[in-house]
Amino acid sequence: MIPLTVTIITRNEEKNIRRCLASVSWADEIVVVDSRSDDNTPQICRELGCRLLTTDWQGFGRTKQFAVDAASHDWIFSIDADEEVTPALRQALQAVLVADPDRAGFRIKRQSFYLGRLIRHSGWDRDYPLRLFDRRRGRFKDLPVHESVTVEGLAGKIEAPLLHYTYPTLSSHLEKINHYTSLAARELVRRGKRSSTPAAAAKGVLKFLKMFILQRGFLDGREGLILALVSAFGVMLKYLKLAELGRTGAAADPPE
Repeated sequence: MIPLTVTIITRNEEKNIRRCLASVSWADEIVVVDSRSDDNTPQICRELGCRLLTTDWQGFGRTKQFAVDAASHDWIFSIDADEEVTPALRQALQAVLVADPDRAGFRIKRQSFYLGRLIRHSGWDRDYPLRLFDRRRGRFKDLPVHESVTVEGLAGKIEAPLLHYTYPTLSSHLEKINHYTSLAARELVRRGKRSSTPAAAAKGVLKFLKMFILQRGFLDGREGLILALVSAFGVMLKYLKLAELGRTGAAADPPE
């Protein structure tokens, strides 16, 4: 079987990292890049036998690529600390790596939990991030947020699920939104985009209608309604921050 390196980036992930690492303990190598956590994340990683590297935060794309570049093997499986590999996904990954794959990478079905409930609609049912790839033919985009892998060549698809335990509380979602929208607004400014208060409000309304009605978020019950409302607020906030930057020319909140 082709050797595999699992890469993970962390900052204060003591609540998640043990579950994540246990699910990939079968890999040939696990590289964790920690951005100076002040909780027990580094100790847990050392305890479980990872290669632990420490670096200042460079943005999501650069930090994840830093982990990829540090790997000992060319085939990379990038996983987040709040994710978990299911037994079915482990078998699928190992099957892919038995022989030299003819694909440059593979998209993997991700099933996400919100406020403790598995979200089966709301657009989250179409989530197939590219996570398994040959670093000789792919790399992370250099983006501060919404980072992704691009590959030269064809990408396959794996249906065995990767579990994502996102936002266990409403507060955790709102905190992340405030940080991510600042990063996204700065990126939009860099690309020459502009916004206004009415445009921001309209984009928020459209986001809610898309998630809750068109993508059938109403079938996800109470959590589906909250998810659509908070996601719509996040979109509106991003474009309000963009409008503010356009008026003042000031920088958005500094990154962590």
